[in-house]
Amino acid sequence: MAEGKRREDCRRNMQRGQGYGMNSIFHRISVRKYQNRDVEQEKIELMLKAAMAAPSACNQQPWEFYVVKDKAVIERLSEASPYAKCAKDAPVVFVPCFRSKGIAPEYFNIDMSAAVENLLLEADELGLGAVWMGISPDEGRMKAVQEVLDIPEDLHAFALVPCGYPAEERAQEDRYEESRVHYIMN
Repeated sequence: MAEGKRREDCRRNMQRGQGYGMNSIFHRISVRKYQNRDVEQEKIELMLKAAMAAPSACNQQPWEFYVVKDKAVIERLSEASPYAKCAKDAPVVFVPCFRSKGIAPEYFNIDMSAAVENLLLEADELGLGAVWMGISPDEGRMKAVQEVLDIPEDLHAFALVPCGYPAEERAQEDRYEESRVHYIMN
């Protein structure tokens, strides 16, 4: 618990420009294989705090998160999408959801994307691995997740984010392509 508190205090006291998080941006990879090891509650809470620190349109913060540790439920979630099979071996699966109503609902997917990216970066910072599995806007996948978790009608599943200690290691690809940058100058 002391390590998480120390890190959180350090972040809170940082000034802009000190570079927290840039290492994770250039280090994070999608991890689909996990060690058979539980993720500590302290780390789960730090990831949720990072997710909820995301910007959102009109500060509407449309998110709610389900944190699934039950192996039987995780197994069922892994069947919600043809691309989610690897979730079955994760010790924890985050299910970010968005509310039906808000100030600017047309921006919910953007808001949720920022929250999921923050969660992924914090997972990397904590020595964990995770992968973003899209659920929204596919109605069939959204309904499947809703049924597995008994999510209320006014919430909608956005993604599955399986997470755990990585059982695989590889370098992140350099995805920078100068040809995709267009400068407009005087």
